[in-house]
Amino acid sequence: MVRTTPTAAAYFGAGCFWGVEEVFRTRPGVAGTRVGYAGGHVDHPTYEQVCAGGTGHIETVEVTYDPNVVTFSDLLKLFFENHDPTQIDKQGPDEGEQYRSVIFVRTRSERESAEMYIEKLQASGKYATHISTRVEDYTHFWLAEEYHQQYLHKRGLGTCHT
Repeated sequence: MVRTTPTAAAYFGAGCFWGVEEVFRTRPGVAGTRVGYAGGHVDHPTYEQVCAGGTGHIETVEVTYDPNVVTFSDLLKLFFENHDPTQIDKQGPDEGEQYRSVIFVRTRSERESAEMYIEKLQASGKYATHISTRVEDYTHFWLAEEYHQQYLHKRGLGTCHT
């Protein structure tokens, strides 16, 4: 008998997808990560198109995980701990619409969890300004070019700013 691990997928945008992928890739319970583009209106966008602007896509990380080990709420916590959710179209030195903070949700439960998490975080007073993270419906994830996949890991880097 072959035993399979249950998996689910979550989609996050929080700046340059190289660093975001590395944060999630190493989390216990995460079965895999892939980087790509979501939220836009162009089919099969390229990195160059997304960086030039006008496609509406966000650099996004697809996180495949075992919900028996790590929950969607655990992933939300990790997401918010590893970027500044008050920035609009910017993270660190990276600027542009493709770097905005967004959670792409696939179910009502994910939407409710994400919205409640943001409300609690805003009410906590941790941030002096408004949290700009958007919660958007997942429509499609376009896989980025192969050279972007696990970019930092392949180069022995932990962050984009090493």
